[in-house]
Amino acid sequence: MHAAVPRRPMTIANQRPTRRSLLARAAAVMASALPCARTSRAQGAAAPADAFEGDPFKSHPWPDMRREFLGRTARATFDDRVQVQGPGFAEDPMNVPISVRVDPALGRVEEIVVLVDRNPIRKVLSYEPLRALPAVAFRFKLEQGSPVRAAVRLAGAPGRWVVGSTWVDSAGGGCTVAGATRKDGTWSKTLGEVSGRLFSPAPGQAAYASRLRLKVMHPMDTGLVAGIPAFYLNRLSLRDGDDRELARLQGFEPLAENPVFSFDFAVPPKGGVHIVGTDNNGNRIRSRVP
Repeated sequence: MHAAVPRRPMTIANQRPTRRSLLARAAAVMASALPCARTSRAQGAAAPADAFEGDPFKSHPWPDMRREFLGRTARATFDDRVQVQGPGFAEDPMNVPISVRVDPALGRVEEIVVLVDRNPIRKVLSYEPLRALPAVAFRFKLEQGSPVRAAVRLAGAPGRWVVGSTWVDSAGGGCTVAGATRKDGTWSKTLGEVSGRLFSPAPGQAAYASRLRLKVMHPMDTGLVAGIPAFYLNRLSLRDGDDRELARLQGFEPLAENPVFSFDFAVPPKGGVHIVGTDNNGNRIRSRVP
């Protein structure tokens, strides 16, 4: 006779799960997961931060440039009404022509700052139109293909800048070679000489009543060529015959050798234009365009 095998008492641990218990367990798991799912959806709905701050060229240097040259707390928006025009490809990286014009609809312009992302020296000039129109043309040196910016500070809007940009490509090297007059030694004979002319277009054919085209003889050394220190035009002031200041320009190393500028006026300057300026070595520039 075989001994009876004792039967184990039924416990929760060794009970077979029933259909009802499985459903209950699944419902509990789903309930515990719902808060996570809701959190994930909420996080996914949040727009990611724009690392390029709206820059149409998505240039990595731009956010740092904005803080350095426009102010750490400055707000900059990109707007096609700040028109920056230049060649698609610069044949001569030491003389790249750029023009900047601001649509009057933006309001009164206090300052225009021109920046080049991929130049070793990024700031090209700062221009205050004062009694001139918010437009300026010039030539500069380009080290490699880069966005070229014009940041505009508007009156009555502290800390707010409106930016226009264009892309200029180039074989490059414009900032790190000596200019022609530095190579042949003629720069010292013409230093500070100014030539210019006032133009008036036919009525109704242009947005300006008078344009001043100006050339200043100067080697404009960047300081990036071995043995040649930085030597550049750093200030120009344009005044009319009554000594009223019409416009003010601050220049920096990337301006082209013997720089050429164009300035526009809504009314022809009374008594011509007097040009007063200096370079970073203290040499004075004085001239008059009748």
